[in-house]
Amino acid sequence: MNMENYTLEEKDGFTVLGIGTELKSDYTDSAGINKEKADFWEAVQQDGRLDTLKAIAANDYIFAVNEAVNNKMMHYAGVMTEAEASVPGESRVIQFPKGEYLVVKGEGKTADELSNKLTGIAFGQVLPEAKNFAYVGGPNATVEMGQRNGLVFGEMWIPVVKK
Repeated sequence: MNMENYTLEEKDGFTVLGIGTELKSDYTDSAGINKEKADFWEAVQQDGRLDTLKAIAANDYIFAVNEAVNNKMMHYAGVMTEAEASVPGESRVIQFPKGEYLVVKGEGKTADELSNKLTGIAFGQVLPEAKNFAYVGGPNATVEMGQRNGLVFGEMWIPVVKK
């Protein structure tokens, strides 16, 4: 495993305001889940909901958040905001805890590819092999940070606890 792919970082707690969808595919069906996520992102880009979020964002990052809520697998498009920010329509304030985060960095041709790649590295390689830290639940996110050389770059942030 390429150790430079990831770091453990201490982060302050932060708030993401997200617009979400329930993922209906079985959690073992990654192709189904990836298609649902892609369709959702296309919809929020086309109907202007993503632009509404960007207008109140604290920075230029776009968050793709995964969270289990009442035994449903939820997926959100979100932005980092001040705690009291809001947008019209259905949205959720997602609190990320202060603490240690597994941070996986990468790039892809599209935001989708970036997200799928980072998720694969984090959950497929780093976490299963980690001896001294573990993911015990809570929201995790792919953070799209910008573009360079025609590629989308960003990070995946997953809250972890020391074993």
